[in-house]
Amino acid sequence: MEPVLVTGAAGGIQGSTGRRVVGLLLERGLTVRALVRTDDERAAVLRGFGAEVVIGDLRDIASMRAALQGIRSAYFTYPVIDGLIDAAGTFAAAAHEAGVERVVAVSQLAAGPQAGTPRMRQHWVAEQILDWAGIGAIHLRAAVFFENLALLATAADNHTLAMPMGPPETVLPLIAADDVARVAAGLLADPSTTADPILLLTGEVMSIAEAAHTLGTTYTDLPPDQWHQWALEFYGSAHAAEHLSKLWEIFRILGEGTGLYQVTEAIEQLGGHRPTTLADFAATRT
Repeated sequence: MEPVLVTGAAGGIQGSTGRRVVGLLLERGLTVRALVRTDDERAAVLRGFGAEVVIGDLRDIASMRAALQGIRSAYFTYPVIDGLIDAAGTFAAAAHEAGVERVVAVSQLAAGPQAGTPRMRQHWVAEQILDWAGIGAIHLRAAVFFENLALLATAADNHTLAMPMGPPETVLPLIAADDVARVAAGLLADPSTTADPILLLTGEVMSIAEAAHTLGTTYTDLPPDQWHQWALEFYGSAHAAEHLSKLWEIFRILGEGTGLYQVTEAIEQLGGHRPTTLADFAATRT
């Protein structure tokens, strides 16, 4: 059986969809090749699960040619750091050469050439690169991950959700990383499954105050400059701090625009599970 390549398999401190996709595919009895950057304890855990672990860098063509050898389906994700375009180009070239027929790639809800954050514009460029490669790309344009909000809710000393979101009624589109992973696994487990090349994934829509309450804390509006400075230190990445600062600004400007976002049917149709609610997610963390 040809393995499915899963990038970002080691996971990180936020969504870690790659790690989840590995588990879901193995549960279905598929062979999985897990790409990780470092051969550490996380790689050892993946081997324990039964995955074939390969070490490599998404931005290095030699790594990707080796990782994609004999692959027909793959999962592409890249963390919120510099290098997305390089990674997409390298991956696309190697995948095209290998004859890959389906790629499920993580993107962002409002990705576009005129999107409000540099990262979202880069995601749109990455989508074009993967499409041009002719590798059957399906782009999962995901909303804000529950995990990202939960991380921010526990990061402050006073355990408040301190963000520059403006009024407490400001609305957010949200989704669980598990739901993104389920949709991806469904598409990769059965490559004959048809789907739109761009899938918008939103699992729940609620105000920032409601989200904070559901996570067991309270929302506090923080001045944008102050939050940006804090984010630089917290994430250790100017790329992440800039993207998130601009993202929160977009939601702050849109305010109570509840009609802008809708829970998407693709989550249940392709993932085989009703969308996880933030309350569901919070209950698993207590």
